[in-house]
Amino acid sequence: MILIAGPCVIESRENLFKIAEGLREFYEDKRIDFYFKASFDKANRTSLDSFRGPGLQDGLAMLKEVQDEFGYKLLTDVHESWQVEEVAKVVDVLQIPAFLCRQTDLLVSAAKTDKTVNIKKGQFMNPEDMEYSVKKVLKTREVEGIGYETSKEAKVWLTERGSSFGYGNLVVDMRSLEIMKKFAPVIFDVTHSVQMPGGAGGKSSGKREFVAPLSRAAAAVGVDGFFFETHFDPSIALSDGANMLKLDELKKCIKDIFAIQDALSG
Repeated sequence: MILIAGPCVIESRENLFKIAEGLREFYEDKRIDFYFKASFDKANRTSLDSFRGPGLQDGLAMLKEVQDEFGYKLLTDVHESWQVEEVAKVVDVLQIPAFLCRQTDLLVSAAKTDKTVNIKKGQFMNPEDMEYSVKKVLKTREVEGIGYETSKEAKVWLTERGSSFGYGNLVVDMRSLEIMKKFAPVIFDVTHSVQMPGGAGGKSSGKREFVAPLSRAAAAVGVDGFFFETHFDPSIALSDGANMLKLDELKKCIKDIFAIQDALSG
């Protein structure tokens, strides 16, 4: 099972390492293909006054320290094409943010690297249309001579993170998990799926209490992996605190997911 976990944004070196240490057991679990996630820049914050992160150079330097210290594979967002080459020197997975899932130049730039490309489904997107985002990566890699027979071999993932449901709310259509499996391995981003965009006056809110049941539902449907943003104290997090899990809550979720998978396979 793929597991992507970490803080929404790099808040400080101290906090980053504290969270990374708390995730060590997942890296050591042989049932899990673990990726540590943190953003060096949150370029899509609601307000100009919101904390964005340390920026490209400082952020990548801290992520490289985490990799050297713990051995973790890394995932982070890229928002612009010019960032891709530099970020690809450090991380294992280039993540395309949901708002940019149709951004051709960004997808093509990511495809020209040898990294896994994780494309988050836009909150506005029909899951069936995500096939075309995947094909942008596949066709680019074919042209570049990086030939693969399937999207899995081409190292492309799709991530579900909920769909807009009126203003300030998201809903998860579990059918999308099955639909997108036809195009690529599917990750379920549980914590972003319980976000309430703009629901806290200039920033997003969230409904953390729905993280556990949604993760169990996705485990029952069957996905290739899960994405959780986590923090030692979400109440002081500088981004996405309302929908992030405490580290001990994440452990309970993973235990339940494995129990469901074991029941289905048994």
